[in-house]
Amino acid sequence: MNPTCASLVSRAVLAAVLAAGCVSTSSSTTAGGHTGPWLAASPTLQSQIDDNAKRLPWTHGVERVQMIQWFASIGEPAYPTLLEMTKDPRPDVAGAAYASLGATRDARLVEHIHAIPAAAGSADLDYERGRALLRLGDFQAVPSLIAGLRDERSLARALCSQTLIEATHENFGFDPRGEDAAREEAVKKWEAWWASRQVDPLISGSKTEEKKPSD
Repeated sequence: MNPTCASLVSRAVLAAVLAAGCVSTSSSTTAGGHTGPWLAASPTLQSQIDDNAKRLPWTHGVERVQMIQWFASIGEPAYPTLLEMTKDPRPDVAGAAYASLGATRDARLVEHIHAIPAAAGSADLDYERGRALLRLGDFQAVPSLIAGLRDERSLARALCSQTLIEATHENFGFDPRGEDAAREEAVKKWEAWWASRQVDPLISGSKTEEKKPSD
C-alpha cells in the first residue's frame, strides 16, 4: 500500500465510524435470509455490493474514502464480500476491506478475520489488519501496532499511533515525527504498559468470549 493510499484508508476509518453501525435494510432480512452467520442482502442491495466491490480497486483519493464509508455503513450484508476482499493480492484493496470491517465496530468479525491467513510481504497490510482488529475490540493486536511505532516511515508510525491512542486512551509522549531517541523511549513505555496489562483478564482474554454461567 503506498503512503498516500495508506493515509486515506486510515482517515476513512475515523470518518466511517460516524456513518457506520452495522446497518442492514429491512429488505435484507426478508429477501435473502442468511448468508452464513450474517443477514443476507436483498437482490437489489447485493447487486450494489457486488458492483461497488468491482469498482473499489479503481477508486482513488476521496472516492476511495467514500467507498470505505459506504461498505462500513451497509454492515452485515456486506461482510461476506469484505471478508473475501481481504484476501485480494492487491494490498490497497485488501487494506480498504479491513478498514471497512474495522469501522463497523462489530466484534463478531474478530474470529472471522483471525481465520484469514495473514498476507506475507506487506507491512502496511499487517498494520491495517491490526488496526481493524483493535477497533473491533481485539487487544491482542496491540503488540503488532506497538511494533509499528518503530517503522522507518513516519506515516506508518503515525497510523499505528493513532489507532493505539484511539483504543487505549494512552499516548506516552510518542511523536511519530520526533527524534529517534525520544520515540524509542516512548515505545519502551508502550511495551511496559502492554506487559503490565497481561494480568488483566479483560485484555489478556478475548473480548468476544462469553462467560459461561456458573453451576
